[in-house]
Amino acid sequence: MKLSIELTMYPLKDNYLPVIEGFIDHLKDYKDIKIEVFPTCTVIMGEYESVMEVLSSSIKWSVNNKDKAVFISKFLPNYEAL
Repeated sequence: MKLSIELTMYPLKDNYLPVIEGFIDHLKDYKDIKIEVFPTCTVIMGEYESVMEVLSSSIKWSVNNKDKAVFISKFLPNYEAL
């Protein structure tokens, strides 16, 4: 099953752009997904299992980097956004 996720990250610090850019760069390391960056969100798309694994490990990566952030997401199952 395909899954598209629209993801927005709100870092809880004044200097937020490097945190967002680092997170997006981390997402781009994954080859099993498609990613498109927009001014207000990032869309991740691929097979359900791959997308969920990427989302889980990427949020964990952010926490391990001491990046406190709020993540807002929209899940679109069986939809190819990209």
